[in-house]
Amino acid sequence: MTDIERIFSDLGGQFITPVDTLTQKLRAVRAIVFDWDGVFNDGIKTEAGSSSFSEVDSMGTNLLRFGLWLQQDRQLPVAAIITGVTNTQSETLVRREHFHASYSQAKHKIDVLQHLLDQHNLQPGEVAFFFDDALDLSVSEVAGVRIMVRRNANPLFTRYVVDNGLVDYMTGSQSGQFAVRESCELLLGLLGQYDAVMQERLRYHPVYNDYYQQRQAVEPTYWTVGPNGLEPK
Repeated sequence: MTDIERIFSDLGGQFITPVDTLTQKLRAVRAIVFDWDGVFNDGIKTEAGSSSFSEVDSMGTNLLRFGLWLQQDRQLPVAAIITGVTNTQSETLVRREHFHASYSQAKHKIDVLQHLLDQHNLQPGEVAFFFDDALDLSVSEVAGVRIMVRRNANPLFTRYVVDNGLVDYMTGSQSGQFAVRESCELLLGLLGQYDAVMQERLRYHPVYNDYYQQRQAVEPTYWTVGPNGLEPK
């Protein structure tokens, strides 16, 4: 057992795909795609229909993007959120963190994923997908790396996903308990980039600043699935 595997197994994480295989798959990743409800939060909605995110998870996404940027010779990975509803807080995160795209009202997410892939000349195997529930399975079936956020309340769903080969790693942290941060640190650790990310973030200049300026230049696009299909929001 590797040091990374031990650390995350001790946290309660479950490696469905062997670590060596998962690491090889991860090296092909050029995009990170997140579901929203149940991934960045526990899925509980406000009266207005929104749900929140934490700075802890937000930082995780940024560190992972930086690590992939280092891994890919300073090519910024694509970042997107695909959610089945409209959520103002997910759009806030996309705007603030300069993700490439936000997709809402996506009831059949594979169609939306294909749009993202076409926009950026990517293949499904180049996507790391972070998910938690049934609406996400059409994407987890094709994505290169699949990270499922654990929730003890759905044991049959968990068994189904594992038995059907739809997940590579299941988080130790439950939904609403910073599982995104756990997942991002795991992927950085498997890539062997965690220490480099921390060291360059500490120094800030010039390497992290170069990444940050490139990230800030991204102008997010916002899409929604309406009666006539996918359309700009």
